Amino acid sequence: MDALRSAATAPWVQSLALLCLCAAYLQGGVDKARNFRGAVAEMRQFGLAPAVPIAAATIALQLGASALIVSGWYRWAGALALAAFTVAAAFLADRFWAAPQADRQRTANAFFEHWAWLAACCSSSGTTWEATVPDNKTTTNNTSGSFAPLAIPVFAVLWAATVLGNIGSFMRDVASAWMVTELSSSPTAVALIQTAATLPVFLLAIPAGVLSDILDRRRFLIGVQVLLGAVSGTLLVLAQTNTLTVEYLVALTFVGGIGAALMGPTWQSIVPELVPRSELKSAVALNSLGINIARAIGPAAGGLLLASFGAAAAYGLDVLSYVFVIAALIWWKRPKAEASALNEQFFGAFRAGVRYARASRELHVVLLRAAVFFLFASAVWALLPLVARRMLGGTAGFYGVMLGAVGAGAILGAVLLPKLRKRLDTDGLVLLASVITAAVMAVLTQAPPQWLAVALMLVLGLGWILALTTLNGVAQAVLPNWVRGRGLAIYLMVFNGAMALGSLGWGLIAGQMGLPVTLLIGAVGLVLVSLVFHRIKLPTGEADLQPSNHWPEPLLAEPVAHDRGPVMIQIEYRIAREDLSAFLQAMQQVAHERRRDGAYAWGVAEHTGEPGRVIEWFLVESWAEHLRQHGRVSKADADLQAAALRYHQGPDKPVVHHFLSLNGRSTQAGPGVSLH
Repeated sequence: MDALRSAATAPWVQSLALLCLCAAYLQGGVDKARNFRGAVAEMRQFGLAPAVPIAAATIALQLGASALIVSGWYRWAGALALAAFTVAAAFLADRFWAAPQADRQRTANAFFEHWAWLAACCSSSGTTWEATVPDNKTTTNNTSGSFAPLAIPVFAVLWAATVLGNIGSFMRDVASAWMVTELSSSPTAVALIQTAATLPVFLLAIPAGVLSDILDRRRFLIGVQVLLGAVSGTLLVLAQTNTLTVEYLVALTFVGGIGAALMGPTWQSIVPELVPRSELKSAVALNSLGINIARAIGPAAGGLLLASFGAAAAYGLDVLSYVFVIAALIWWKRPKAEASALNEQFFGAFRAGVRYARASRELHVVLLRAAVFFLFASAVWALLPLVARRMLGGTAGFYGVMLGAVGAGAILGAVLLPKLRKRLDTDGLVLLASVITAAVMAVLTQAPPQWLAVALMLVLGLGWILALTTLNGVAQAVLPNWVRGRGLAIYLMVFNGAMALGSLGWGLIAGQMGLPVTLLIGAVGLVLVSLVFHRIKLPTGEADLQPSNHWPEPLLAEPVAHDRGPVMIQIEYRIAREDLSAFLQAMQQVAHERRRDGAYAWGVAEHTGEPGRVIEWFLVESWAEHLRQHGRVSKADADLQAAALRYHQGPDKPVVHHFLSLNGRSTQAGPGVSLH
């Protein structure tokens, strides 16, 4: 067996296998290049226009992507490009669909060969042609680089299932957006679909983040997937029976948005459970890549299905995709979390998350910059179905190709992002993304040819991923682990709220002023607000948010019940008169830290009869919350406290007192006054 394994993994065997995989694509590209007129005629036969640039692009894709696969340079990009091309060919160019039902058996083999190539290309996109290790965390694997987490079976299975699920979701979204344009000519109705999809995330983001922290994430995700599958199943039945209406579409899209709102923070939160910490960044990057793979394949496949078989086919495949996701989640044997008396309850965790968000200036900046960008950039997403149908004269298939091009552009942006980060800081990247998005909207106002519109969507995808990845990355960088799920939920709430409100507003404006004028207003507005808010710099995210664990444990006269509260903490300082102003300035930073970590009230006061004796006090809602506060203080917070502490005079450290409210006195413990 070892000899066979060595032979199968020999470099020349691998190269030959890759060459065989690409043989059909190389042969097709070469033949089209030698007989370009025939290639153009073939494009016209399939109803693709303009035929000349599409034929040239097909040749470049077949030969260029094959070269990437065989050479190993950005192999994943070449493999995914051929995978998307194969999906399009299977639905658009294969004779299986044109053949009468009685003759389909003879063409079925060629049809399913397309899907074999698709599977091979997808497999090639993730493999590094090295041995993988079955152990999840305890064994070091030999795979290196960005795809290393795929060597961990549980991550690989859930990642693949997520990609399939997202492909199905994009197919459903395309079908729903296009069906609205058939059922209603109102721009407001079209924009309502975007609003219905994103508004639930705005309304439910924080509760979803809390639930992701306090519930069993695996079971929670299974329940959400069942809900989403039921939504798509209902759409399937309505489409199949020709009873689908705009009202049903908006209502079911809203329910699907609820599922997406509940699912988003939880999917992001489980990644650290699946991979070692050393591979966490690669795993996060792979998740972004998976979304963009789905964005490149799903809309194009959905548009082609919609054009060939109707909306029911797209909804049906979406239902099937949820089956794969549910099966993967059932297969995942997640270790049960140990019960702890300090585990947060829903409302307490909700309040803690809101307190942190209110007190975090860094998060405020990220939320503000995200809100102004997505509010104006939402114009292109809200109006794109109408742009494709009315301004560009496209079909459902063309609309799917446009969305697929956005995904392809996003993949390109993900590849270029590391190089751009070396040249631009985070503020520069967001400004560049704003200019790119605004330029695309401005050109679309001129109703360009369809081939140029597809090229513009590639550029739009690049700009979109620059903004999305940069803002999301900064949000994650400024959030400590204990509140990351809730903080990201608030970020998602702002993102989807801006998209929902923006989509509704742009739809109303388009109904009054027309599509070109609305897109132009959005483009000009995006550039202006980006230049204005560029002065408000995004945080660097360099603060050390790891727990400092430098607070000593309270000394108790007797045990204190965890539900006792409120709790008052007093710290007594000795400050020289000449240092008082500088001390108070330093304490303002400490005040933000106390509130972020759990205090709901804070103050500082000086003794009237003893100048220089200064008391800092803050209130926490329960003894358990104060104990959690001990674990929340980060190393960056410790630095802020040290900056204020250097003004303290005297041989001893400041004295700390804990007081428990007698109104909340527990029958299980005494007042628990402590001094240390």
